[in-house]
Amino acid sequence: MEIKDSTLMEIKDNTFLRQFETHHNDELVSVEYSFQDRKIFLTKIHTPDNFENEEFINTLLDEIMAFAYERKLKVVPVLPKIAKFFKKNTTYRDLLPPGIRI
Repeated sequence: MEIKDSTLMEIKDNTFLRQFETHHNDELVSVEYSFQDRKIFLTKIHTPDNFENEEFINTLLDEIMAFAYERKLKVVPVLPKIAKFFKKNTTYRDLLPPGIRI
């Protein structure tokens, strides 16, 4: 599945590797996930060495949140960096499953 928005970021849902993938300067950036019930667990972010573009990661996570809304999934941020994203972007808190507070 290709996910696109106005930022022109193309994201591929690689179901075989269970990760969302996109490219930054011709290098792969990915977010690993796993599904359980109607929840998507975001477990790892893979970036090239010395990658420090937080805005790019935030845009990628915005797109993943749009995917979760579209599929009516709850999001479980396993990685502290993704939990921090939820703290900064309170509009996505309704995607958190009951009982998870960030």
